Amino acid sequence: MAEIRNYTMNFGPQHPAAHGVLRLVLELDGEVVQRADPHIGLLHRATEKLAETRTWIQSVPYMDRLDYVSMMSNEHAYCMAIEKLLQLDVPERAQYIRVMFDEVTRILNHLLWLGAHALDVGAMTVFLYAFREREDLMDVYEAVSGARMHAAYYRPGGVYRDLPDSMPQYQVNKFKNAEAIKRLNANRSGSVLDFLQDFTDRFPRYVDEYETLLTDNRIWKQRLVDIGIVTPERAKALGFTGPMLRGSGVAWDLRKKQPYEVYDRMDFDIPVGTNGDSYDRYLVRIEEMRQSNRIIRQCIDWLRVNPGPVITDNHKAAPPSREAMKGNMEELIHHFKLFTEGIHVPEGECYAAVEHPKGEFGIYAMSDGANKPYRLKIRAPGFAHLAAMDEMSRGHMISDVVAIIGTMDVVFGEIDR
Repeated sequence: MAEIRNYTMNFGPQHPAAHGVLRLVLELDGEVVQRADPHIGLLHRATEKLAETRTWIQSVPYMDRLDYVSMMSNEHAYCMAIEKLLQLDVPERAQYIRVMFDEVTRILNHLLWLGAHALDVGAMTVFLYAFREREDLMDVYEAVSGARMHAAYYRPGGVYRDLPDSMPQYQVNKFKNAEAIKRLNANRSGSVLDFLQDFTDRFPRYVDEYETLLTDNRIWKQRLVDIGIVTPERAKALGFTGPMLRGSGVAWDLRKKQPYEVYDRMDFDIPVGTNGDSYDRYLVRIEEMRQSNRIIRQCIDWLRVNPGPVITDNHKAAPPSREAMKGNMEELIHHFKLFTEGIHVPEGECYAAVEHPKGEFGIYAMSDGANKPYRLKIRAPGFAHLAAMDEMSRGHMISDVVAIIGTMDVVFGEIDR
């Protein structure tokens, strides 16, 4: 008899299927996975510890760098935790802007997930399609915050500034003449809201294109159907949230079950799966993009007709306007104290969570009354999902491990924190 040995193989740490630095130690029987042991911490940046040495406001940009595909959603949970401790009211217009950008962020996240997942499984074209749309939404990020990725746009008490009346324009250069530039700038002549409205008109057609490429594609289905099945009971027991939980048929969405900001006024549906496999999770995220598009449209319609402040007028938490600061001693003192000392958050502790594109992203904040957090704990959705890697991949082939990592939509910034 030939001697049969189990092999132990390193998958990673730099495997292109993992968005970040994942090392999986796989125990194999031939090509079948017997056990998968995820080794994390290779990207550890000590965000929670750093937050204890920064003022409350200085940690906002750190949130962007956790899940660097869902920047504003991370900021949202952090700002909500501070507002809870301060018992701060957020102006209605700011709430609508936040909801709108949460959904823009959800589409951005799902587009990158779709392109990268398809690429991992061997489909090249979808990646290029998805990035075409991401480019437009990145321009919206840039228009409101000045940055394409790490926006730091949300603030405790609202958002940094109101939506601009103009979009960045393409300029004539040696590669494109005036006529080509005019075509590119056709939908950029109005405000940010005009540009977003034009995007929401076009987007359902783009999602149809992705579905034409993938949904009934037999290779795609062969790679995803019945791969990484998780039953509803196991999904709940493993701490799954977001599309991973809804893909298993559990209709849990914080936007509906524990509404925050103005989500209770929005009309949208929660897509759920039936089999709990990778294919169901793909379908759930595709439908989520369509629902996000609906929510953005509702926010645009409201924001057009309801002007107003976009940040709280409590100057212990938010700076006064530049104009007031330069003409009034009181406002100057507020401004100076806020940017040197930061916000003094009353003693207490709280937990605030948002329905992040990947699941429930929560911030547990503890204050001892100082201008810095006493303790900050981040509840990242990807951490619980990665913990199920062993259970989900057992009995599957090595090639399926890539598909399972893809269906989890993990980003290591938030897992390693």
